[in-house]
Amino acid sequence: MPLLLKADEGHIVNTSSVNGFWASVGPGVSHTAYCAAKFAVKGFTEALMTDLELNAPHIKCSVVMPGHIGTSIVSNSRKIQSGSESEALTPNEILATRQRLKGMGTDTAAMSDADIQQIALDRARNFLEQAPTSAAAAAKIILDGVKADRWRILVGDDAHKLDERVRQSPEKAYTPEFFQSFAREVGWRIG
Repeated sequence: MPLLLKADEGHIVNTSSVNGFWASVGPGVSHTAYCAAKFAVKGFTEALMTDLELNAPHIKCSVVMPGHIGTSIVSNSRKIQSGSESEALTPNEILATRQRLKGMGTDTAAMSDADIQQIALDRARNFLEQAPTSAAAAAKIILDGVKADRWRILVGDDAHKLDERVRQSPEKAYTPEFFQSFAREVGWRIG
């Protein structure tokens, strides 16, 4: 902050998520810690706007709220959490994946550990390769938003559509029907 205060101008960019205004990734999937953090980033940025306006009006800030962006976050997060660069799931990760799938309504009784492993690998690959917005496109959207001095930057058509839907029907935003209908509309894979 001392360097920003001395500069002629500056712009702080904080990354939240669509999970900063919609605390879900679908029914049956626990997402509490991630959503709490993303709501906090959004709220912090909104409060920071006033603080900067009062104390450092030459510094602007933006909150970025991406939808599904093609990155390796799924595989990289697992690797960091497990402390291993291996693509192979540990026995505990296989059990957790099995439980997550059960929570989403998938019968895993007949699935082998190798089947569960393959599902996890496919999920990570699909998250990267089948995203509606590439990382490069997301970077351009963010930079264009900063150049336009927008404080709220939604990234991806899915983020814009989700924002609109949540604002239209906040009481329905956490129902299975809301998620399934939205996922179909934007092409999100369920499961």
